[in-house]
This record gives sequence, C-alpha cells and structure tokens, in this order.
Amino acid sequence: MSSLNTIAAFLFVLGVLVFVHELGHFLAARRLGVRVLTFSLGFGPKLLKTKRGDTEYCVSLIPLGGYVKMAGDSPDDPNRTGQPDEFLSKTKWERFQVLIMGPLMNIILAVVVMAFVLAQGAEVPIYEDQPPTIGAVEPESPGERAGLQAGDLILTVAGDPVDTWEDLFLAIGTRPDRDVPITLRRAGQTQSVTVLPTSDNRFEIGDIGVLPDIDPIVASVIAGEPAERAGLKAGDVVLAVDGKRMVTRTKLIEVISSSGGRELDLTIRRDGQQVQIRVTPEQRGDRALLGVYVTEPTRSFTPGPLEAIGLSVQKNIEFSGLIFRTLGGLFVGDTSPRQLMGPVAIAQLSGESAAAGWIALFSLMASISLNLGLLNLMPIPVLDGGHILIMAMEGVARRDFSYAVKEKMLMAGFAVLMMLMVTVIYNDLTRIAWIENLMPWRN
Repeated sequence: MSSLNTIAAFLFVLGVLVFVHELGHFLAARRLGVRVLTFSLGFGPKLLKTKRGDTEYCVSLIPLGGYVKMAGDSPDDPNRTGQPDEFLSKTKWERFQVLIMGPLMNIILAVVVMAFVLAQGAEVPIYEDQPPTIGAVEPESPGERAGLQAGDLILTVAGDPVDTWEDLFLAIGTRPDRDVPITLRRAGQTQSVTVLPTSDNRFEIGDIGVLPDIDPIVASVIAGEPAERAGLKAGDVVLAVDGKRMVTRTKLIEVISSSGGRELDLTIRRDGQQVQIRVTPEQRGDRALLGVYVTEPTRSFTPGPLEAIGLSVQKNIEFSGLIFRTLGGLFVGDTSPRQLMGPVAIAQLSGESAAAGWIALFSLMASISLNLGLLNLMPIPVLDGGHILIMAMEGVARRDFSYAVKEKMLMAGFAVLMMLMVTVIYNDLTRIAWIENLMPWRN
C-alpha cells in the first residue's frame, strides 16, 4: 500500500477516535452548563477554525490528539471569575461526569464498531474455539526444546487456564522472551514444563511453535494440472502424505513445494472413505506445484443485530482483561515493553488494514478505541483517570489540594507519559528496517 494511503488511513482512524473522545467531554460539559471555549482536533497552530456561540471549533496542525478547553478549568487561569458556567465552579460529581465521558465514548465506540464488524459475518477457523490439543510441534521451536509433543493438551499458561486455541495464542503472545510455566495433560497424566516463547516479529508477539490438528481441505483443482490428472477433487480432505499426518495447510504446502519431481502418496478422505492417490508435483521456478488451492476447515459466522451487540460486549470485556493483564505484566516483568506501539506502528497497521478492506480497518479502529478509552482511565495525572484520582483523593481528604500540590502531581504524571512516549517511539523506529540497521546494539 502506498505511503499516501497509509497516512490517509491513519488520519481517518485517529481522527475518528479523537473526535469521539473529545465529543464526549464536550457534550457532558454542555449538558451540565459548562462554557466550552475551544473544541480542537489536533494540537498546535490552528489550520481551520470557525466560531459558533462561545465555542471555537478548529482543526490544528499536529494530528496526534485533541482537546476541549472549558472556561475556568484551571486554578491559575487568569480569566477565571468563579461564574457558575465555569468548570471548577461545578461540583466534584459534575466534573467527574465531564472527565469520564471522553474515555467512556471511546469504549462505546469500540462496542458499536465491533458489533458492526461481527454483523458482517465471517468464516472462522474451527480450531479457534476448540481445546488446545497439539497437532504438531515445529522443529527447533521453543515448544520442541521444552519437550512438548503432538497429542499434548495444554491446560494452563502461567497459572491461567486456557480452554481454547484462541486463549492459548493470547496467553503466549503477551509473554515473549520470558520463561513461561505450562501445565499439560499427556496420556492421562498431568505434567509441567517451562517454555521460552520467541518473538521473531516486528510486534514482539510470543510464539512457541505448536500447531492445532487440522485436516487441510482441497478447495479447488486447476484443470490440466498434476492434481487433476491424478484424480484429486474439490472437497477432498488430505489426511497424510507418505504416511505422515498433515495437521495444517501450511505443512501440506511445505511438503508439496519441496517435492518437485518426486511421487507423493496422499491419504485422502472422500465421502467418508479413505482413498490413496499418488501424484507428482511439477517444479515451477523455485517451488513445486500440484495445481490445487488448499484451505482449512471453517464455520460460517453471521450473527443477527442483537447477537452481534452481545458478542461485541463479550469480546470487548475479554480484550479489556487482556489489556489490563498486559499493563500489569509491564510492572512485574511478565510483558515486554517492546510490545507497546506508538503512532508510527499504528499508522503501519492502519495502512495494512485499509489494504485488506474496510472490515479490517474498522476492526483495528475498535481495538485502538478500546485501548484509548481504558488507557485514559489509568490513574496517572494528566490523563482523565489522573484528574479523577485527584478529585477522589480530595473527596477523601475533605479539602481541595493547593495548586502547588496539584502541579507537582501533574508534573509527575507528565514525566511518566514522556517515558512511555520515548519507549513507544523507540519501539516504532526499531520496526523500520533501515532505521534499525543504524542501531548497532540491535544488530
């Protein structure tokens, strides 16, 4: 995808998320009678602006955020008069409503957009919601080094139960380059092993090299190619090649690609019966081909509107738990800081998702919106959650803190955010190959 389209997709996603967040603050302030002076998308010099009533609406130069400026929202505001329409003239409960609505709108947006995506339907791999019984272990993978075997049923990862393959991928994916204890059942006996997931990808997603047991399916056969001449048909299920089980589509393709000119003995299931077919892949350039398109078993998934909303709420609750576990893992060392992404990585993902279609782009938008909403609720001064925390502490103390005390809290929060920004920008830069090559400590 071109750089221009990537930038456009990034600005679209970020623009929607920022607009919805600031709209939440704006609507809550207006509902409670707070005078809003500025509603800005972006920071810095104003590129476009118009004024309606007391409010100036503008688009600013730096698109990495936005703000709603309310009358009397700071103790050191020289224009603060103490009038009833100023932010600090409102009760703590009313100010809480204004602060909470920004993150809440992002969470609501995540639910609505995810419901829209789910309502479109999809073909979902069957294995995702099945128990994680290992079908194959990649050679020289972390799983093989830990002694994992085909047929093992993984029960827990780091003490947390994993009931499905999706649970397993999430549990391992958030723990790259960390020793992870795994409990499994083998031949009726429960065993424990420790595995070190690798992270050989730009987003530092952990992987241990275990695969589900899936029978690849011949989706279509190209006329005149070796597969058709040998008698393969669409719908055939490939069970084994030369007596070796084929547990994934990827494995089958690897075997075919490396067998140019060598006859293969395929065990096929067709109409409930096993059939043996002998076929010889033809070498074409650097790989061998049979002339088939291979897929994996899927199930159709098309919920109704109400079901889509319910599933969206469920998915967002699950994702929220994952986000909190990831954040908690940063503090105890279970999660690598390398998994944090900044604007450059988000722009890359936006471009890739847009290239895959609107559904993929909206899925990304829902995910980022949920992250944005939850992260803004973190009790870090400067963030909405930090302001709410300060108000809560004032409520417990039954007095307002002095401006000097609040300023120190905000500076501490600003320092934390700057450390976070440095981390995510560094991570983003190392995901760009030519920049990483300029970092000798990364090579």
